[in-house]
Amino acid sequence: MRLVIRPPFRLDLTVWALRRTPGNRIDAWDGRQWRRSVFVGDAVVGLAVEQTGPIDAPVLTVHCVGTDCSHPHPAQALAAVVRGMLGIDAPLHGFDRLVASEAQLAPLAERYSGLRPPRFPSLFEALANAVACQQVSLASGLALLGKTAAQLAPPQRPGDFPPPFPLPETVLAAGGSALRHLGWSQHKADYLLGCAQAIACAALDAASLDAASDAQAMQILSSLRGIKRWSAQYVALRGLGRLAVLPVDDVGAHKHLALWLGRPRLDAAAMQELAQRWQPAAGMVYFLLLLKRLDDQGVLGAPFPQPHPAA
Repeated sequence: MRLVIRPPFRLDLTVWALRRTPGNRIDAWDGRQWRRSVFVGDAVVGLAVEQTGPIDAPVLTVHCVGTDCSHPHPAQALAAVVRGMLGIDAPLHGFDRLVASEAQLAPLAERYSGLRPPRFPSLFEALANAVACQQVSLASGLALLGKTAAQLAPPQRPGDFPPPFPLPETVLAAGGSALRHLGWSQHKADYLLGCAQAIACAALDAASLDAASDAQAMQILSSLRGIKRWSAQYVALRGLGRLAVLPVDDVGAHKHLALWLGRPRLDAAAMQELAQRWQPAAGMVYFLLLLKRLDDQGVLGAPFPQPHPAA
């Protein structure tokens, strides 16, 4: 497939905002191509995505490899997955207005022009990421998620692609003992199983959350065992694409925002004030600061490469 996108767009920055660390085993990036496995219906499809147009005239070339798919319109479904995960259709008018009114944001927005807000492909994967990363380092949380995906991967899947994160039904079938063997604590295993059960029995579904206000979505998510304010806000931003939401309890964000703003420290109350000030796109500031941290670590690598000619 070829997807034409409104400019500006940079696949590399958007994928790094999705990956978060070089140790991510679910989203592979080699500096040119993003590789990811997703479920479409009951089939696993491997996606290999490259940007074959420049930042100001972006085109994505998407190669899809997989087993027989029972979905009635697989190409449309896969295009929707790619567009959703890469934030291609995210409304950024509010962010543009915010940048115009906030002088401190302008250098970051210019430096990382082309970033779109990424999303996990499913509500369950967003919840699993939130649970796994609670009260541990990001590297530890992503290592646990990668190990879980590898161990619970379906036997029928493209061999050269990373494993997909398992479906709720697969996690429920594995059970708590298998999750603890993979490294999930007793509490986190229980939380993950509770999320899987809520989705599997349709007590929780993405469509209902999409129809809810930000406050209502927070309330619904927080009703799940183990999902407190940070986890609910994390899922709202990264799973539901709620760009007004800033995870105000994120300790890493406290540190990096304080450094960027030249403050001695920030706490949740100060973050809440900033979230209100940066409406309606506080979540985009979160992504910009994540890229700045990766950039400072030398992870982002060279500037955006020249596109490879389309075949």
